[in-house]
Amino acid sequence: MTLFFAAASVVAMAAPAEAREIWTKQEANAWYDQQPWLVGANYNPATAINQLDMWQAETFDPATIDKELGWAADLGMNTMRVYLHNLLWENDPEGLKQRMDQFLTIAAKHGIRPMFVLFDSCWDPHPVAGAQHPPIPGVHNSGWVQAPGAERLADKSQHHKLEAYVKDVVGRFANDDRVLAWDVWNEPNNDGGGNYAPTPNKKQMVAGLLDDVFEWARSADPTQPLTSGLWTGEDWHRMEKRDAVEKIQLAESDVMSFHDYNWPEQFERRAQQMLSYGRPVLCTEYMARGNGSTFDGSLPIAKRLNIAMYNWGFVDGESQTRLPWDSWKKPYTYDEPTIWFHDVLHTDGTPYRQAEVDLIKRLTAAPKGVVPPTPTQPAVIATD
Repeated sequence: MTLFFAAASVVAMAAPAEAREIWTKQEANAWYDQQPWLVGANYNPATAINQLDMWQAETFDPATIDKELGWAADLGMNTMRVYLHNLLWENDPEGLKQRMDQFLTIAAKHGIRPMFVLFDSCWDPHPVAGAQHPPIPGVHNSGWVQAPGAERLADKSQHHKLEAYVKDVVGRFANDDRVLAWDVWNEPNNDGGGNYAPTPNKKQMVAGLLDDVFEWARSADPTQPLTSGLWTGEDWHRMEKRDAVEKIQLAESDVMSFHDYNWPEQFERRAQQMLSYGRPVLCTEYMARGNGSTFDGSLPIAKRLNIAMYNWGFVDGESQTRLPWDSWKKPYTYDEPTIWFHDVLHTDGTPYRQAEVDLIKRLTAAPKGVVPPTPTQPAVIATD
């Protein structure tokens, strides 16, 4: 309790009086023009079941992080999307920021600039800090937790803690060149998934809070862009077709972002719709082999369109995301799936599929906007 009020007081004194403006299209594109082609993964070390496990002092694992980010750099990856959690800050604000700084030092050694995710609407709606349960055998992402979680989301009297968390964390790293961007809320209008009971009125509550989260983050005056990505539905280029949450995402994001776990035809359609807003576009989740989303299907399209790409999963580990979504209904406790759903490397660093690793290396090594030729595909150079 003392830690919370002390940190909240620091935030109140340090935060600017007003939030900075949303970047103009020109400002957003000028920032993006200074970036290499951004390629990475949604990153959680193999030794952690969820974001609490990754960051809490008792389970923070810098040796594994260093090893795995080294493997990522060897593939040509230069960014990672990494999840935080408000409970981490509430229980140990200074410790969280110190470990974030340590993580950034490790990442920078490997030439990787992470995008941090502040909140998340997916999986378990009842997060509890402390020791996390072991993975449920045969089940995809069996320990991932939502942030802020159902109870905190519904209790407006506790939202000042969320505000303090956002302002303090973003404020601490607002001018840190090691940080690429801030994803303020992952899939905010997601019901949750898995076998969990949906949170009543969740979308309405999120819509009432998401605008505030953008404003809190901007009030720290970050030099990095803010975003929150669309992930479901069609006609993304038509604002009138979107729900209340998505309208906030589109209106408040400095750079556009989206998720796509489908065949390359739909990936390109969604990518073009997002590009229609005239801002840089980041695909912050893709690659689910069993669902038709693959490296060879989506990554060359993104390279041609100059869209940043973050596949889901990197090293197979306690999150068990090599298993498909349907494992929540029929756990793979005896037989492995025919193909891995997500993830790129085994725990010893060897590739699940060598051809995928070769493709990533070939594409990341080529100049920005250039798709290297394959035996069946000529080189394509972007002209716009």
